[in-house]
Amino acid sequence: MSSGKFTSVEYEVFGRVQGVFFRKFTEETARERRCVGWVANTYHGTVRGVVQGRPSDVEYMKDWLEHTGSPMSQIHSVKFTNEKSVDRMEYSDFKIRH
Repeated sequence: MSSGKFTSVEYEVFGRVQGVFFRKFTEETARERRCVGWVANTYHGTVRGVVQGRPSDVEYMKDWLEHTGSPMSQIHSVKFTNEKSVDRMEYSDFKIRH
């Protein structure tokens, strides 16, 4: 990665992640960590999105997405793509997309 101040990564979470408040808990956790980006359900039963923030906060979110999630979720795997350093965040907040 280059030497940007922030990290950006795209993610897709596989498993029982729809209908279990996964997006709500993701939004709350990202905001607590002062991350920005978005989360959305997909048509094929996964949850995907983008998270951006300080490198340590994005690492926290990656671990949370892979191992914690919402209380009723069952995470089978997470695919992280396009991880990169950025000089500025591209979003102003973390939101649930519908």
